[in-house]
Amino acid sequence: MGTDSYTVFLVVGILMAAVDGQIIYRSGRGYLDQEREDPGAASAMTVLITALFHLVVLGALALISTVHFPGGDSMPAIMGRLGVYLLTLAVAHAITLGVFARRREERVVEDLNARTALINGAAAVPDPRARESEVDAELREPTTTPVPGQEGRQPKVSPNLEQRGPYSTGQF
Repeated sequence: MGTDSYTVFLVVGILMAAVDGQIIYRSGRGYLDQEREDPGAASAMTVLITALFHLVVLGALALISTVHFPGGDSMPAIMGRLGVYLLTLAVAHAITLGVFARRREERVVEDLNARTALINGAAAVPDPRARESEVDAELREPTTTPVPGQEGRQPKVSPNLEQRGPYSTGQF
């Protein structure tokens, strides 16, 4: 590949990486900023993910520029390189979107756990093992109806749909 076609390929590749990186940065920042108390954390995460995207894509550009395509300096050879680079860019873009989705999903689960802790009366769960031990203790209790006079938890059942009451035991 001649110097002119090599330069054109690199310039076009860098421009495509920069444009796609800006799209990812701006969209990712808005995507992670929603419902977040600390927008700085979402912004920092977006910068890190976008920087990784740029490094991977520009590295792929450098590697693809050294691959020999039939045709040398011809337009089909340059278009072949651009095609391979565009496919690589698309894969990198999809992986980056997956990273953003995973990060947001983790945040949603954290928020749900915090709201659940507030609903259950605890401001925050200081030690997850302490919460697990409470759950384990509750699960170790018998699930059958205790004999009259015996302590234990009552089983929880759905109401009967016909009479809007507890299920019958077969006696009508």
